[in-house]
Amino acid sequence: MSELSLKEQVALLPQKPGCYLFSNNRGEVIYVGKAKRLRNRVSSYFVQSKEHSAKVRVMVRQIASLRHIVVDSETDALLLENSLIKDLQPRYNILLKDDKTYPWIVLRNEPFPRILSTRQLVRDGSQYFGPYGSIAAQRAVLDFIGEVIPLRTCRLNLAREQIEKGRYTPCLQYHIGNCKAPCINAISSEKYARYIELATSVLKGDLRPVRSYLEEEMSAAAADMRFEVAQRFKMHLEALEKYRGRSVIVSAKIVDADVFTLIIDDDEAFSNFVRVRNGSITAVQTVMLSVGIEADEKTMLTLSIEHFVESLGLQLSKEVIVPFLPHTELFEGTIFTVPKRGEKHSLIEFSERTARIFRAERLKNMEIKNPERHTERLMESMRRELRLERQPRHIECFDNSNFQGTHPVASCVVFRDGKPSRKEYRHFNIKTVVGPDDFASMREIITRRYSRLLAEGSSLPDLIVVDGGKGQLSSAYAVLCELGIETKVPIVGLAKRLEEVFYPNDPMPYYLSRTGEPLKVICHLRDEAHRFGITFHRQKRSNAFIHSSLEQIDGIGEKSITALMRTFRTVANIRKASLDEVGAVIGAAKARKVLDFLGGE
Repeated sequence: MSELSLKEQVALLPQKPGCYLFSNNRGEVIYVGKAKRLRNRVSSYFVQSKEHSAKVRVMVRQIASLRHIVVDSETDALLLENSLIKDLQPRYNILLKDDKTYPWIVLRNEPFPRILSTRQLVRDGSQYFGPYGSIAAQRAVLDFIGEVIPLRTCRLNLAREQIEKGRYTPCLQYHIGNCKAPCINAISSEKYARYIELATSVLKGDLRPVRSYLEEEMSAAAADMRFEVAQRFKMHLEALEKYRGRSVIVSAKIVDADVFTLIIDDDEAFSNFVRVRNGSITAVQTVMLSVGIEADEKTMLTLSIEHFVESLGLQLSKEVIVPFLPHTELFEGTIFTVPKRGEKHSLIEFSERTARIFRAERLKNMEIKNPERHTERLMESMRRELRLERQPRHIECFDNSNFQGTHPVASCVVFRDGKPSRKEYRHFNIKTVVGPDDFASMREIITRRYSRLLAEGSSLPDLIVVDGGKGQLSSAYAVLCELGIETKVPIVGLAKRLEEVFYPNDPMPYYLSRTGEPLKVICHLRDEAHRFGITFHRQKRSNAFIHSSLEQIDGIGEKSITALMRTFRTVANIRKASLDEVGAVIGAAKARKVLDFLGGE
């Protein structure tokens, strides 16, 4: 019997819950999915649909064969899907990419345990606390414990038989009071275990046992008139208050909770985890996920929570705070809360902000290594934000400038890949407009600019930006219609408020994101157009003033004025020049007239 075609395999699938696996012609599993009804779900991939993303269409072209597994329920299908994805790591599924190793604090499983910094989790019975969002946060905890609780820091093997042999001598840390010298049996294992309990309470975010211990010891030392010892414990209490002030305190109302959030980009997502214990944030971590072709945020959040639980060995708190509900049936005994306001919602905002910072740092590092990636991301962001069909790699921005209707000029600035291309900037003298008519001036310069580009066969920009709002936009758009290029080149107008953009035939403005990079590029465009236009306008007014001053001299014509300005550049330089120097340019008789006039002026 011949092998069944892909279409026949789909037709034979049952209408039952289960998982399906797509493989390519090399036998590699490229996608794993779940379905409530296998036949309906799988057949939808092979039907032409505008709802299919480009990634889905690419994947479907690679499918050479499929397999399926039937289960009893949709929940079982979800569990099986997660297991298969972790095992097979298919290319087109959501994949975790936690490429950052976070710092932890480890309580070593050894005689007279030490508390140390580490970035590696070793399953040797040691106890780990964290992860910490930064080295600075971790160092603050370690410094406080080292200052207040006298634990050993040496690497000696303090097994009982080694200590009894008398092989060790106390080090400097003992003599300055930072260690109780368990190496010479100066402290019992029970007393040392008490110190470990205090340090553990600090690592869990509970400072109350340490405070009670320090207050008791200070009072006892003062009662025995050991005032120097009492003063030392008082200093430790002050250090505790200082540490408490630096730590992130959430609220006395929120005792224990875990917070998970998710932010999604086009091809990547970032999930953040925050652990709250005794009202303090004790752990923060962010992981990156590769967005799969069927990436719904509910599944992605579920997968990221499972990742944190498994990789960090977490025991979820009874209350988990999330921005939206994951697949809760996978986490029995856990209460999920979706806050809308208040302190719990503030925790959600903190977690999302941390994830955005992680994303920004990662993008910055990648773009330093690959500048083209930054350009591609910026252009794609502008395309989406400005609702364009193609990336605006070539942008031209126009601005008018005049002074009470005199010396009207205009400027055209050009941006390539989001950056100024100054060699392509252009000035325009307004020739056909009399008086301060910005609409007519805009119409003239748009006509001149694009009539010339069409006549020369030059490429048109990907976006035209007009500074001046709806009136100038309407004038410019009418010219594009007359030239027949209104469908080839998108055009927008800028309102007085920077984030407002107008589109042709739409009376209402469109608001750009105030925090996005597209608005920064638009602001840069407008500033460059203003600067370039105003500079040209001032130059024209200055030249006009100079010419009007010299034109008042009888017998001095246009040619003489032009010759003088080419030689001396300014009227001040002419005034300083000698009769012979000016006479060498325009003759002695004219030179005397010019210098006599300027001297009298």
